[in-house]
Amino acid sequence: MKKIIYRIVIFVVISFALLFVIGSFYFYHLAIDRNEKKFLQGNDDLEVSAEAMDVFTNGDWYEWRDRQTFQEMEIISFDELKLRGYFLEAKEETNKVVMFAHGYLGHGKDMALFGEYYYEQLGYNIFTADARGHGTSEGDYIGFGWHDRLDYLRWIDEVIDQVGSDAEIVLHGLSMGAATVLMVSGEELPSQVKAVVADSPYTSAYDLFAYQMKRMFSLPAFPLLDGTSIVTNVRADYSLKEASAIDQVRHAEVPILYIHGEADTFVPTAYSEQLFAETKSEKRLLTIEGANHGEGFIIAEEHYKDYLKGFLDKYH
Repeated sequence: MKKIIYRIVIFVVISFALLFVIGSFYFYHLAIDRNEKKFLQGNDDLEVSAEAMDVFTNGDWYEWRDRQTFQEMEIISFDELKLRGYFLEAKEETNKVVMFAHGYLGHGKDMALFGEYYYEQLGYNIFTADARGHGTSEGDYIGFGWHDRLDYLRWIDEVIDQVGSDAEIVLHGLSMGAATVLMVSGEELPSQVKAVVADSPYTSAYDLFAYQMKRMFSLPAFPLLDGTSIVTNVRADYSLKEASAIDQVRHAEVPILYIHGEADTFVPTAYSEQLFAETKSEKRLLTIEGANHGEGFIIAEEHYKDYLKGFLDKYH
């Protein structure tokens, strides 16, 4: 009888360990490995208003973007990846620059949605980049902002070289890009970086994954997410808890504007509220009624622009 119980226990332990390993690699492949992400198709949390969908897919900003002549730029990351960036010189000479960071599965030039406003109405130079693991940049994994923060430190130096030592830079990110610029904010920054705008950020990659595992798969974070974090550390050299925007903003010295839709069910509004509470530098928080993930700029365009301009006028 004891042998039977022992064998059952061993079988259960081995089965659990096997499922743990398989599940950890599965979620790494699903979310972090560079590949086609079909799991997001049909996700109810990413449903946006018809108005926003029309602008996202057929907006005039596409034509504006395609009319511009971006100067291509390239850097080599700390881990020897070739990363691609794009610079658009302002129509009239200025030292003001917006550096954009795009969202998960996006491309640098997607930020032309915001770039048209900065360029045409505010007169800024524009820089944007394909994040590692995206677009024309190299990389076989998605960094969720953590290694990307170091990439942006290099891009900042490149932009200063491009514009001049008197450059005044604002970092503006959306979703994963918002988390990226917040992670940058906690680093030692050159004086040319004047402000940060974070639209729909998450507190950490771990927090976001835990929320999505529960919402999409009805699974608790422990132990699979911790296993995924171990795989991520081995394969991509960072852990999901390490990729923390909330830890970084505790060290930020630049002013930060948080923007979040109050109806965001993909990256909850509470994340921006938590980040705002932990930020030690000058800070502002704009929440937009009825806006789902990343659509605040569209459904409340004038309010968004007015609030953004007020923030930039004060701090940039």
